[in-house]
Amino acid sequence: MSQAQRPDDAPQPRTGRHAVRKRRRSRVARAGRAVGIFVVVVFLLVGGLYAYSQYRYHQIPKLTLHSLSPIVASQPINILLVGSNTRTGLKASQVKYFGSATQVGGARSDVTMIAHFNPATSQVSLLSIPRDLFMPIPNTNLANRVDSELNVSPDQLVRTVEQDLGIPIQHFVELNFDSFQNVVNALGGVRMDFPMPVRDAYSGLNVTTTGCRTLNGFQALEVVRARHLEYYSNGVWTEDPLGDLSRIRRDHEFLKVLAAEVKQKGLSNPFTLNSILSGIVKYLKVDSSFTFNNMVALALKYRNASVSAAQAVTLPVALENGPNNGGYYYNGANYGDIVFPAEPQDTQLIDQTLGLSVPKISPSAITVSVLNGTGAYQQAASVANSLKALGYRIGTIGNATVTSTSYPQTENPTETIVQYEPGHLPQAEVVKNSLSGAVIMGQINHTSTGAGVQVITGTGLVVATPSTTPTTSSATHAKKSSKGSTTSSSNATTTTTAPNTAPYSLPATLSNQALQPWDPRACPSTSG
Repeated sequence: MSQAQRPDDAPQPRTGRHAVRKRRRSRVARAGRAVGIFVVVVFLLVGGLYAYSQYRYHQIPKLTLHSLSPIVASQPINILLVGSNTRTGLKASQVKYFGSATQVGGARSDVTMIAHFNPATSQVSLLSIPRDLFMPIPNTNLANRVDSELNVSPDQLVRTVEQDLGIPIQHFVELNFDSFQNVVNALGGVRMDFPMPVRDAYSGLNVTTTGCRTLNGFQALEVVRARHLEYYSNGVWTEDPLGDLSRIRRDHEFLKVLAAEVKQKGLSNPFTLNSILSGIVKYLKVDSSFTFNNMVALALKYRNASVSAAQAVTLPVALENGPNNGGYYYNGANYGDIVFPAEPQDTQLIDQTLGLSVPKISPSAITVSVLNGTGAYQQAASVANSLKALGYRIGTIGNATVTSTSYPQTENPTETIVQYEPGHLPQAEVVKNSLSGAVIMGQINHTSTGAGVQVITGTGLVVATPSTTPTTSSATHAKKSSKGSTTSSSNATTTTTAPNTAPYSLPATLSNQALQPWDPRACPSTSG
């Protein structure tokens, strides 16, 4: 079974393997994941034409959010782009394919993407967060998929990204999938090249001939929904092995194609532009602090940025299908297929893409408690000793509640969670940087040990080893004091011990997967 093959709208958690398999066969639409891939294009449209855009801006529903980070002058801005799979507001013709709000309740962020606007380079980059990433729920001792947090509230989703990944979010934009088709149809379709026949029984995709073709809105939806894609080669149908992660790769490509179409047809034609905006404004939601003037300022600052050339990466994850591919068991329930974080790969990508480096805080200034979260013999004591060797002050050593006990830990592993109290995020990031494996952070109002930072150990946890760096001064040398007098210092050899970044210890997916031979892509320029 390929990674993350759960129905989009399955309740969480699910109990029983039969229920998991039954829902996997459901044809309930999976379109929600598609819509987030072009909200950055919509944003640029809204900010691009002043008076007309202001009229359209006032038609956009506004959300009051309390968890957004403040904007700092001359510093980057991160916009959380969300594709919601809510069925609320669908037309009767859409309900036939996607189900009604009664049949499929709630909303999940099947697309979660961060658009990073860097004023130093005037460039935009995109970081996708896999929807099945298993993350701590803010201010609880439980975890869930990141896509489930939108069902609580947009604020909850923002808090989850900020607190668990350490990524500040300044603005929030949400769009549902009903308007996806409107945008594509308003453009007169989108052309894509199909190097191989492809199909997906769940999304309805069924392309039997190769070459470039024009997709209408519904056909484009079938492409970007496809996470059970099969391709035909050498007389055999073969399933793409990475499921939803491959879908993200293809959706990044579709975003580039769509951006080019919007630039060519939408901005140059007022009738097309009006059709695009009128088809999306009532479905688009933005935070109330994202004013029209903010949008115009960003649009002017980044008017030369190319979405088609923007860096688009996906947070590396470790695949986890559960015992015998029967689903992941957590806290007594079956959560189906999920993916784990991967350190230090995630921290390194966040630094490279968003410029968020690990704070420079000495381990000797951080007190950390360690609790055994797996039940493995003496794991907390062993981890505490390793952290102490790196210079950390050690607080309580004890046991935490083991949440993954239905099967042996080797078959049903547990994440390591670096819990921290409010105000201790920088310290938690330093501690996380000393660990590798399935490691993630989680804020909690009060840690059980009273320490500002505590580690709940998971399976496969590896702690960095100290690095010993000798520094030898030369022969006696002179230096000037602040008053201009000369003082001397003799030969000296000092040895400093500092923690290395934790080593790679967990296989993880690539952040930037190349298109595979079967993937749909932009048509060659010579083919129009």
